Amino acid sequence: MAFAILAQCLNFLLCALLLLKTEGFNVGITYVQNAVAKGAVCLDGSPPAYHWDKGFGAGVNNWLVHFEGGGWCNNATTCLSRKSTRLGSSKEMVKEVAFSGLLSKFQKFNPDFYNWNRIKVRYCDGASFTGDVEAVDPATNLHFRGARAWLAIIEDLLSKGMRSAENAILSGCSAGGLTSILHCDNFRALVPIGARVKCLADAGYFINTKDVSGAQHIEAFYSEVVATHGSAKNLPSSCTSKMRPGLCFFPQNMVQQIKTPIFLVNAAYDSWQIKNILAPGVADPHGHWHSCKLDIKNCSPTQLSTMQDFRTQFLSALNGLGTSSSRGLFIDSCYSHCQTEMQETWLRDDSPLLARTTIAKAVGDWFYDRSPFQKIDCPYPCNPTCHNRVFDPKKLSEL
Repeated sequence: MAFAILAQCLNFLLCALLLLKTEGFNVGITYVQNAVAKGAVCLDGSPPAYHWDKGFGAGVNNWLVHFEGGGWCNNATTCLSRKSTRLGSSKEMVKEVAFSGLLSKFQKFNPDFYNWNRIKVRYCDGASFTGDVEAVDPATNLHFRGARAWLAIIEDLLSKGMRSAENAILSGCSAGGLTSILHCDNFRALVPIGARVKCLADAGYFINTKDVSGAQHIEAFYSEVVATHGSAKNLPSSCTSKMRPGLCFFPQNMVQQIKTPIFLVNAAYDSWQIKNILAPGVADPHGHWHSCKLDIKNCSPTQLSTMQDFRTQFLSALNGLGTSSSRGLFIDSCYSHCQTEMQETWLRDDSPLLARTTIAKAVGDWFYDRSPFQKIDCPYPCNPTCHNRVFDPKKLSEL
């Protein structure tokens, strides 16, 4: 009897390990060492880095360049707090990261991009790769050189085969999703003219709205990010010629000028934006929103009403995107943030659906021009396929 139970346990463990092996796999790190001489470095002066799983078969000349997320730093103090972490130094980055979702190498889990060259770029500049300040304060030794690092990374990939690209995607999650929006046309200009090039932003459409106290918290924060990092020169002049540079960090103010086809994957109740833009700690000193932000099921009727208003503002901010079929939309009614990197939300039997379509199929159909996709979900809680985030109370980050 004991032997039979042991055998069953071992069989279960084996199945679990096989599932883990088929859904994700580790990829080693590459440091762009020659970037240092160009001053194209992380906050601490270390070289930028990425993880690259090479393409194979029919995908050998196809490239997916995906940028990691991780928020922003808006002054010397907040940037110093990142400088000695993986978000400010390649010295602190793990040597391997797991690839899954749109980075998976398994056809079953990523049918349109599994055999492409898939790159995950590590995030270490604190300003969505837009900054470029020549001077380095010896007191802090902070380097605000994100725009140079971005170019050094892309040039490194071009030298390793992307110059022969037939298809290419610039993508990213969160602050990396904003990177893919802000650099979309720059990427198109650097990749061969004959290639099919498009951009994908996952949870990167951060909106400019008041917080629950009525303050313009995120607007002030973004203005400080842009000023600290010297980002203005690297934001679209079509926007900065009309409004303050900090406002051009918001996609809603510059996305209409993007010429390259772009697809937005976003939750209308983006959990990061609810936690940090709508109800940041500074706007909720008594913690009335704390439980709601941890789990949307804990929200009071009044809080849900406020979140429905946020959704209305989010959808309004999408208006500038236009209706061209070159623009893709997958806006679900989930309480989540970043849905392309995780297998469970990218493509699995229980993945979120819009119009009976997974994110993976919607993006693949749009990229290969099989069919356009511009779908906006009904309001929460209408979609039973959502994977709504439930957060650990100890890990509720704030701006």
